Amino acid sequence: MSLPDKAFPVSWDQFHRDARALAWRLAGLGQDFKAIVCITRGGLVPAAIISRELNIRMIDTVCIASYHDYLNQGETSLLKPISDPLLANGGEGVLVVDDLTDTGKTAKEVRAMMPKAHFACVYAKPKGVPTVDTFVTEVSQDTWIYFPWDMGFAYQEPIAKVRD
Repeated sequence: MSLPDKAFPVSWDQFHRDARALAWRLAGLGQDFKAIVCITRGGLVPAAIISRELNIRMIDTVCIASYHDYLNQGETSLLKPISDPLLANGGEGVLVVDDLTDTGKTAKEVRAMMPKAHFACVYAKPKGVPTVDTFVTEVSQDTWIYFPWDMGFAYQEPIAKVRD
C-alpha cells in the first residue's frame, strides 16, 4: 500500500488553533446553535473545542463509517443515527461538525437527514467544499491529512529529496 505523495501533518497545537478559528467563524455568523451533532470519529475533537468556545452543551453523534483503508473510500454505513429531537424541523438550529470533508459523501448523507442544519468542518478538499457551509483551511484533493490522533513521533522525509 502506498500513501499519497502530498502529506499535511497536523499537530495537536495546530489542530486546536484551527478548531478555535472555526469557532470564531461560526460565532461571527450570529446564529444561536442549540446543539452540535458531530460526525464520528473525526468530528469528536473539533466538536469538543467548538462546544466549549460557543457554550453549546447539547452534543450528539452520528456514526458513519466510510474510510476502510488509507487509499479508498468505501460505501458508507450508518452505525448510529442522530437522536429524533435534533432531527425535528430538518435540524434547524443544529451545527454539524466534522474534521474534514474529502469527497463530501458523508456530509451529503447527513445533510439528507438534516437539510436545515449548518455544516462546518476544520479542513476541506475541493470535492467536499460544496457540501459544507463553513470551513477553515482548504487542501488539494490529492493531499492526505495526518491528524494528531493518527500519528506517533517519527522522522519525516523532506519534500525535496537529498541528492547524492
